[in-house]
Amino acid sequence: MNRIAVVPGSFDPVTLGHLDVIERAAGLFDEVHVVVVHNPDKNALLPIAQRVSLIERSIADAGVAGTIVVASWSVGLLVDYCTDVGAQVLIKGIRSQIDVAYETPMAIVNRNLAAVETVFMLPDPSHAHVSSSLVRQVAALGGDVRPYVPAAVYEFLQKT
Repeated sequence: MNRIAVVPGSFDPVTLGHLDVIERAAGLFDEVHVVVVHNPDKNALLPIAQRVSLIERSIADAGVAGTIVVASWSVGLLVDYCTDVGAQVLIKGIRSQIDVAYETPMAIVNRNLAAVETVFMLPDPSHAHVSSSLVRQVAALGGDVRPYVPAAVYEFLQKT
């Protein structure tokens, strides 16, 4: 059986913490789908197509091994995407108890709706404090985001 996992997120922008979770998921599953989802509760900095492109470049630049598909999903439930591609698992990177409290109800609903399990993955401690919103704030105020994002993201943000 082909073990397929989905790593969803807004990835606005993708961070080194995201890349760490993606790389470790690729080591555990036969196929990993990194899915950029629209989050209506967030004001996006980057268009979805740009986020997909930056994730693809970041994965390639990092030399992440394995079968990785980068896609976007904005119609229907995320578990619908999982069902469409045959994924049995959602991988969620969590940084704190706040993330656990936020993600747990969604994990239960996703399991009830489509028998899709959620695996919580802790980031490398060097990235545990980094979020996309923090990167956006630092970048907007002219701070150096190089320690927090892949080179492709840093280069892109320098141009905008």
